[in-house]
Amino acid sequence: RIVRQYILDLNIPATELLRYYRGSASRVSALDRYGRRVQFPAHVLRPIVGRDGVQGTFTLWVGEGNRLQNIQRVH
Repeated sequence: RIVRQYILDLNIPATELLRYYRGSASRVSALDRYGRRVQFPAHVLRPIVGRDGVQGTFTLWVGEGNRLQNIQRVH
């Protein structure tokens, strides 16, 4: 069950994403459009990484117990 959703404008260059893949950072921290701080595991970005990194607007859905349910690009 979805409890919360966050709209995130992400602009993470490919060079910064290398930190996550190399293990020196395991979590992403971002502000949503309402100024709320959101942290989530970096590995959830893998399906949405492009050649230049992760860029665009995304919806992040969180369920009970702050469990990440989904992240999807907003078109």
